[in-house]
Amino acid sequence: MAKLIIIGGGFAGVNAAQALRKAPIDILLLDRTNHHVFQPLLYQVATAALSIGNITSPLREIFERQSNVTVLMENVTHIHRDKKLVETSEGKLFSYDYLIVAPGARHSYFGHAEWEQYALGLKTVVDASNIRERILMAFEIAERTKDPETAKRYLNFAIIGGGPTGVEMAGSIAEFAHRTLVKNFRHINPANSKIYLIEGEEQLLPSYPKHLADIALKDLEQLGVTVILKKHVTNVTKEGIYLGEELLNIPTIIWAAGNQASPLLKTLDTPLDKQGRAIVNPDLSIPSDPNVFVVGDAAACQDENGHMLPAIAPVAIQQARFVAKIIKNQIEPEKRQAFRYFDKGMIATIGRGRAVALLRKLQFSGFIAWLIWGFVHILYLISFKNRVLVMTQWAFWYFTENRPDRIINHPIK
Repeated sequence: MAKLIIIGGGFAGVNAAQALRKAPIDILLLDRTNHHVFQPLLYQVATAALSIGNITSPLREIFERQSNVTVLMENVTHIHRDKKLVETSEGKLFSYDYLIVAPGARHSYFGHAEWEQYALGLKTVVDASNIRERILMAFEIAERTKDPETAKRYLNFAIIGGGPTGVEMAGSIAEFAHRTLVKNFRHINPANSKIYLIEGEEQLLPSYPKHLADIALKDLEQLGVTVILKKHVTNVTKEGIYLGEELLNIPTIIWAAGNQASPLLKTLDTPLDKQGRAIVNPDLSIPSDPNVFVVGDAAACQDENGHMLPAIAPVAIQQARFVAKIIKNQIEPEKRQAFRYFDKGMIATIGRGRAVALLRKLQFSGFIAWLIWGFVHILYLISFKNRVLVMTQWAFWYFTENRPDRIINHPIK
């Protein structure tokens, strides 16, 4: 029986394994964590709208009835293609006949790693938990300080990056501060919070048509978000954000401006692009090894028009199922077709009842777009339990504007 190792339990890794449910393949799924996380909703965990358990599923539970899958919690640090082995941080070695590399990506600070301590990125449940606590602590510090200027400073929040994640975060923080928390404090008024969204390009949501981007901008401004366009961040320090020589004195900063592929890809000894992604063949294998595939955020893959495919869940899912079909049928390299991504469109939510949608040739916004966004996200959640929990919490949140997951885990020392 052929051995397949899948590195990563994200959308790509999980869907590849599931697509091989009935195949005579011995599958080993390796991931640094024991769970799959629904990344598109991490921002709602970060802003207390959902709890971590709502958007995660234990990998062992996902595959409990799939007998050809073994799940191990391991940190893969090196791939030895010459020996067909993967090596973990503990020095363990696992052999393979086929390999699917899908380790995801982390946020990129464009050569300024020192910025991360001040501007938190959002890729994991740990990231989301840290951002939530930093937001909540900002209000707590503002409430207990005797200095009005300090209190005013801690009611400032900034998101760097005006793509879908940045737009969603900005809208959610604005609703959280201006609506959910308004009656929670006695010495401060959270409604006075200032939320800044900074984007270096000429419009928000650069991959969307300008018409929809302008609607998103207007919606954010109505929620009380200050949008700054065509200005690039030049430094991030303890004092705040520098836009050229101008300082925005903001202590709570969230980074949504760029991605960097996993450093594991460097050990493949294959060409990488500027973001560290593996440049793959049309069949998603790497140029020098037809049995090693790179998919999802880790793959630099072009569509039929020569445009780079975005790092989003639908791309990862379709790529995973495409590769699984090759492995299941043991298709020889010369007989493999090229991967073709079917683009169903894009939707970004701005806040409760607000979204913009680009569904092939259709462009629309507002409540209907938001309903479609909610339906699509519910549909993509892995487990039935999570679907029920998220639908219940969204209904509660929509009608009450209350966000229940506002616990700070680390007490004041």
